[in-house]
Amino acid sequence: MLSQLYQPPLALLTDLYQLTMAYGYWKVGRAQQQAVFHLFFRKPPFQGSYAITAGLQQAIDYLEGYRLDDSDVGYLAELTGNDGQPLFEQAFLDELRDLKLSVDVDAMPEGTVAFGQEPMLRVTGPILQCQLLETPLLNMINFQTLIATKASRIRAAAADDLVLEFGLRRAQGIDGALSASRAAYIGGCSATSNVLAGKLFSIPVKGTHAHSWVMSFDSELESFERYAEVMPNNCVFLVDTYDTLQGVRQACQVGKKLRERGHEMVGIRLDSGDLAYLSIEARKILDEAGFPDATIVASNDLDEHIIQNLKLQGAQITVWGVGTKLATAFDQPALGGVYKLAAMQRENGSWEPKVKLSEQAIKTSIPGILQVRRYQTEEGLIGDMIYDETLGIDKRAVIVDSKDGTRRKRLTEHAQSYDLLRPALRAGKRVGDAEPLDTIRTRAIEQLRLVHPTIRRFMNPHEYPVGLDIGLHELRDRMIHESRGPQWTD
Repeated sequence: MLSQLYQPPLALLTDLYQLTMAYGYWKVGRAQQQAVFHLFFRKPPFQGSYAITAGLQQAIDYLEGYRLDDSDVGYLAELTGNDGQPLFEQAFLDELRDLKLSVDVDAMPEGTVAFGQEPMLRVTGPILQCQLLETPLLNMINFQTLIATKASRIRAAAADDLVLEFGLRRAQGIDGALSASRAAYIGGCSATSNVLAGKLFSIPVKGTHAHSWVMSFDSELESFERYAEVMPNNCVFLVDTYDTLQGVRQACQVGKKLRERGHEMVGIRLDSGDLAYLSIEARKILDEAGFPDATIVASNDLDEHIIQNLKLQGAQITVWGVGTKLATAFDQPALGGVYKLAAMQRENGSWEPKVKLSEQAIKTSIPGILQVRRYQTEEGLIGDMIYDETLGIDKRAVIVDSKDGTRRKRLTEHAQSYDLLRPALRAGKRVGDAEPLDTIRTRAIEQLRLVHPTIRRFMNPHEYPVGLDIGLHELRDRMIHESRGPQWTD
């Protein structure tokens, strides 16, 4: 899909320090040393307990088409250091021009429920290549995962009602809008107003009319009549331009004329005012006029909290149009995803785990070639184990909280278990066909059903059990003590 939006190549969609590090690896002769990086988030967004993975398909598209052309290399050749001399040697730039990615990527399929500290992507390959991919992968995965998660929360608040994504006009630019529409559909929205997203991603598109249509006629009634004439099979009337309840009554008048011509009014839309009260009163008017099946659509700066509150008030809204607060992830505009080195290959072919220390326990990284094993019973998900593939799973079958070694959980041997990271790219080539978006959307909805309601709730959610395999925990603990030196030992 990227090639349909932008003229390739996009290899310079990166931070300068990725290129300077790549140059450093090349300069010291380590460019081809094999390394493993993991992409993950530490804390779930929106003060929740989970995220819905998204953005992988665009990331794989990007990796398959990765290349630098002559103009890219020419631009890099013009960059200078603080002494005015070229930043990069020409021989390095020539190598970049000829670079063909050979990395492997293992990833959680899009639409997977993910939790803090779990690798969503594992990238394996020459360290120079892996380093160059950090920024673009984070850019693509972070944003779409954030929006898919927000959409899933809004859909949960709406329960069985439909949620429409209306965020195009408020989104952060063209790509922000398209990525948001795609991710919102993955997260559970039923349609989008974004026609280009509909075309590119095969998302259903929905729309009504604006206040400007009503205002352009001499009366509201005339505007509804003219709209019914030109769009008899798409009549959702925006009723709050002047007097909302009077607007509902006038919509019913036009609806009766539509019915006489063999068409049915779909419903009305409320875009301002007390949505609970107005929807209740509008429902009465519609029912009394003979339109019990007419839908009531609501918009106006909605999010999961407002929708939940309106439903508690008995609002008679059955379709929710959510724009700004969904497409911009209004209350948390960024996911704190990170990309960390976790292992490097020695000359003898064995792997050396790497750990990053921090004064904050949550920022101390997890070493090794990591995989995530999910445990599930008939009741749902019971816990996730992060383990090192070179160590395997310890027979004790215990997970240890990565932030608090005293918190431990034994995973039942009777549970079904499966690994979440699956091959997505091998030697720079996609594994298998791209999944249909509807398949990804269904996965997200079905996986969330397996998560306990206390974990899915919006306020003070229960924490889902995620931990390190006890063998990996012990390895990590030793590495931390060794790295900090004798002054930290007992």
